[in-house]
Amino acid sequence: MTSLSHHAHLDAAGAVPSEPSERTARELARTRAAETRERMIPHPVVTGVAVAAEAMALLAATLAVSGGAGLDLGLWRVPVVTVVALVAVLASRIAGGYELAVLRRPVVRLARALAAWTIAFAAVLLVLLGTGSEAHGGFAVWFLTGAATLGASTLTVSAAIHQLTAEGRLQRRTVLVGGGPNAEALIEALERTAANEVSILGIFDDRADDRSPESQAGHPKLGTLDDLVEFARTATVDLVIVSIPMTAETRLLQMLKKLWVLPVDIRLSAHANRLRLRPRSYSYIGGVPLLDVFDKPISGWDSIVKRVFDVTIASLAIVALSPVFLAVAAAVKWDSRGPVLFRQKRYGFNNEVVSVWKFRSMFADMADPAAKKVVTRDDPRVTRVGRIIRKTSLDELPQLFNVLRGDLSLVGPRPHAVNAHTHDQLWEEVVDGYFARHRVKPGVTGWAQVNGLRGEIDAPEKIRARVDYDLHYIENWSVLFDLYILALTPIRIFNQDNAY
Repeated sequence: MTSLSHHAHLDAAGAVPSEPSERTARELARTRAAETRERMIPHPVVTGVAVAAEAMALLAATLAVSGGAGLDLGLWRVPVVTVVALVAVLASRIAGGYELAVLRRPVVRLARALAAWTIAFAAVLLVLLGTGSEAHGGFAVWFLTGAATLGASTLTVSAAIHQLTAEGRLQRRTVLVGGGPNAEALIEALERTAANEVSILGIFDDRADDRSPESQAGHPKLGTLDDLVEFARTATVDLVIVSIPMTAETRLLQMLKKLWVLPVDIRLSAHANRLRLRPRSYSYIGGVPLLDVFDKPISGWDSIVKRVFDVTIASLAIVALSPVFLAVAAAVKWDSRGPVLFRQKRYGFNNEVVSVWKFRSMFADMADPAAKKVVTRDDPRVTRVGRIIRKTSLDELPQLFNVLRGDLSLVGPRPHAVNAHTHDQLWEEVVDGYFARHRVKPGVTGWAQVNGLRGEIDAPEKIRARVDYDLHYIENWSVLFDLYILALTPIRIFNQDNAY
């Protein structure tokens, strides 16, 4: 495990300079986070390689043995053996057998892999026996070969992960919340048992007295919780560990209310608590037990699946809708002077500001890139063609290119303008926890939009309703949910009259 201490420099006299200010410490921590990111291998890549390697090894070994084991399956031998191997790998993945924390524990990992292999093998064996195949020793050889392959694979993968961990290639950029003795004990436990699994960037604490010193175990205090929210957005923090004891319920709730808007994993340290739950209630970093409070949404393999889905569907849509793109562009150019496209700054993932493209729907000299004035019914700034393309959402089509760039997703909370407001109140002032909707990439369409929440937001209740739908989507995301929203979008667009 690494700290910021190696960034300190000795002065000419050889003495260590005084504690840097919290602002300076945060800059050093950002540098440290960037260094960690450069040498880090993304966890989904590691687990993906583990899945692929084990699937290929299991398939190759069982195909080779089944050919000489006397299995009387005829032309069905290769398909049946392939299905058993792939189902076993899929079942193991569903059971969490390829999570990095599990891959680090070979005994636990092997137990899950063997359970998945046994279930897959037994299911297919019952089908084969039920269709007239006779039981013989070839089935036992097939099963034992698969089990042995999984054992060898587990040991190999575990050794590789321990090596990568020792090299600091799998570290998670981590900050602690809460100083004092609990933080000191937590750091000591992580250093003793979690070696290079985490890179602690520093400590955040609202307290300014001696209960929260400027440095603990070589890790600096970086500021307050408000500073953490800003820091986590710029330093790409992976993990927040709260070291406050569970008995401080009021203080914990106040902290979590501020932290839950961040797209990070949030854990509550349980190493110093006297109350002990069942081992399965905890997750672990090294030997340190943690309670999972919030998980980063759409992370790991889910984020890869969603990105592949976005790029594939967006590319196909651009090709299929290219005549519509040309027709709308020509209509916009014919209707009024000015550029065909309009660009506006909007909030993206993790509060990053992105430039979103639209077909221009307003007169060029009346455009409002800063969203200072909400568009209303019969707004004189909107052109004739603009009214049509806004009502049908054709003005949003260029955002498919934002999807290819990675600024947007096809489905997600709609990106709001940076200065979006209602009755002179910014929306983040209207809705408590508004920025929690930015824990995922914004979308071209969303769950709120297909439920009728499009168009003008002229009352606080409307933006609150949209945020509620956005948070529901984030907490319940799946590829099928995305497909459902995409299928509903064109139907709902033509059945709503509140977009103008």
